[in-house]
Amino acid sequence: MENPIGNYWKLRLTDLKEALEGNNFEVFIADNAVDAGHQVLEKILPRTGAKTVSWGGSMTFIATGLFDSIKDNPGLEVLNTFNKNLSPEDALELRRQALLVDLFITGTNAVTETGELVNLDMFGNRVAGITFGPKNVVILVGRNKIVPDLEAAMVRIKDYVAPTNAMRLNKKTPCVKTSCCEECKSPDRICNSWTITQKSFPKGRIKVVLINEDLGL
Repeated sequence: MENPIGNYWKLRLTDLKEALEGNNFEVFIADNAVDAGHQVLEKILPRTGAKTVSWGGSMTFIATGLFDSIKDNPGLEVLNTFNKNLSPEDALELRRQALLVDLFITGTNAVTETGELVNLDMFGNRVAGITFGPKNVVILVGRNKIVPDLEAAMVRIKDYVAPTNAMRLNKKTPCVKTSCCEECKSPDRICNSWTITQKSFPKGRIKVVLINEDLGL
């Protein structure tokens, strides 16, 4: 068989697409990050009719090129919560306003083979946007985020995602020094709000783009 790795992941993503669709998510499969960005811009965004757009923190979102494509789009009102010129107070207020946009884009920490999204957040704006508020949500998912079940999702997030994100963000938490989750009480703790999204409600509100590439943490 030619390209066994590509065939393997194609089958895995197709099965996951079916599981997610059974949970009322609308699902797209992309060959890579660039393809995912094109699908959002050319298929998903126009169909939503979105006039206002924002996002939650996501390395995968950056990797797709969507941040650069959308942030200066003259046809959209963009709430750029990544703007480093904002004061902490203004950034927080913009994140609150972002919960009322037409389209909210972000990633996920894990997706189970049974079609559930699992996330852990610091401020809560990312998981809040997924849960309620924005009219439409796009979740960008690299194939490395796939896990068998909820228990595996939580292990992945606590043992890998949280420590590496704390390191990436230069937080002063024990896991930055040890690489292990220690249920810390640090003021810099990023592990505050868990969400498990078992189904999209209303049906199709959350659109999941499964990407045949390892992306994000």
